[in-house]
Amino acid sequence: MVSRRTRFFCLVFLVSSCFFNLSNSDELKVMVKGVTSIAQTDDNFICATLDWWPENKCDYNQCPWGKAGLLNLDLKNRILANAVKAFNPLRLRIGGSLQDQVYYKVGNYPKNCSNFEKKSDGLFGFSDGCLHMNRWDELHDIFNKTGAAITFSFNALIGRIPSDENNTTLWVGDWNHYNAKSLMKYTINKGYKIDSYELGNELCGSGVAAKIKAHQYGNDVKKLKKLVTHMYPNPANRPKILAPGGFYDQKWFQEFLQTTGPGVVDGLTHHIYNLGAGVDPTLIDKLQNPFFLSQIAQTFKNVENDAKLFSPSSGPWIGESGGAYNSGGKTTSHTFVNGFWYLDQLGMTSTFNHKVYCRQSLIGGNYGLLNTTSFIPNPDYYGALLWHKLMGKNVLSITHEGSPYIRTYAHCSKTSGITVLLINMDKSTTFDVSVVNDLNMYADSVASVEYINPNPDSVESIHPREEYHLTPKDGNIQSDVLLLNGTPLKLTSSLDIPVMKPKLVDPTLPTSVAPQSIVFATLRGFQAPACA
Repeated sequence: MVSRRTRFFCLVFLVSSCFFNLSNSDELKVMVKGVTSIAQTDDNFICATLDWWPENKCDYNQCPWGKAGLLNLDLKNRILANAVKAFNPLRLRIGGSLQDQVYYKVGNYPKNCSNFEKKSDGLFGFSDGCLHMNRWDELHDIFNKTGAAITFSFNALIGRIPSDENNTTLWVGDWNHYNAKSLMKYTINKGYKIDSYELGNELCGSGVAAKIKAHQYGNDVKKLKKLVTHMYPNPANRPKILAPGGFYDQKWFQEFLQTTGPGVVDGLTHHIYNLGAGVDPTLIDKLQNPFFLSQIAQTFKNVENDAKLFSPSSGPWIGESGGAYNSGGKTTSHTFVNGFWYLDQLGMTSTFNHKVYCRQSLIGGNYGLLNTTSFIPNPDYYGALLWHKLMGKNVLSITHEGSPYIRTYAHCSKTSGITVLLINMDKSTTFDVSVVNDLNMYADSVASVEYINPNPDSVESIHPREEYHLTPKDGNIQSDVLLLNGTPLKLTSSLDIPVMKPKLVDPTLPTSVAPQSIVFATLRGFQAPACA
């Protein structure tokens, strides 16, 4: 018979075991190859979108856009201006599903130009819409004041018609560039700056509401290139050309690039909604599943390869990505947990030589970086801003042999040294991360490594490590309140974006990454020749 005392100690042991299993701690060494870079982004990699959706854009019995569309957004809101200005500059892409139904009211054309209205047989359930020049002026007023870099995406369906009654999604005919030229001329005469022009939205491959054949699209983009070259004769201020702005289809993309030829497309734009529908009840699980999140990597690799093969000057761009389509997930896309997907996307695409990543959206829908009604920044806004301020354009190789639930990315810092991004999706494990500098240039030979700060008197120890720990309020990953090093990020009394200061840490100690948290860490003394 087991004594009472023995049973007591067994119970204590079991309870203790359960307790410690709830809070594991693992040591993790990550190898950063600082000798050479593996990819390069644009200096301004972070981008956000402004969309055309009207207030009555609804999905799943909810209408999450409010007054966040281009035609009804409050452009005088101080938080909006301060949020854009904080990036100095922020890329903004003006486009979206309804852009191929937008006419530009320049002078007397078009004669009838009205706002979007619900229309059962219209594309996406809406009629054509209108951009009046007074609204274009208002938009550029805030763009100029905030220093935003603007991509404007033109209506690509003007001049075309559905092919026949049995195939209304395929549109045929040449693009009529007259209305685009009129807007371009007005824009130039006003002195408004445009970083890049794009043609069409989600018309490639099988399309969404409409599609165009690759050869036709290629010829139309060449027409746009010729128009832009004519209208902007000085190459120094000539906007870039982006296309095709839709979902990747390898056969279509390759035919399109063969048609345009090299030197026409400056940015090969494609869209990502790899999380599925915003109403998907498993969305929160997908956001924390590294195996699911990795499934899109091959698409990024394929787009990178197509650009290199057919048009070396065409760097890949993510032209629009909201994660979950139909305005995002109501309880996830604006909360902390979405950062696992978003920051992982930024890290992953940068390793595949993507130059720019445009988040859908700056404001509007459930996935806005800013709250649709209050304009208060959501957690991903701060994640994007930290990336923009810390992660330079040179991407470094970083590897580890630990858990797949901690994702690691490394870039040369925008100032000095390197910055690593550590994303811990594990629900119970803290990772104590040590960064190792792999100085070996040849992967197939014996690695020669130098541990960071093995000597307390070394040059690395002169610089404390700068750490930015991101966690959700009350440990709730579906909170829209973000903590930086334990303190909630809030707007200042003047509605400015708060200064995000790092925690200074002894560089001889590992970086402790708590369960379900995200850490940016800048290592000033890291000797990386690729960053010199």
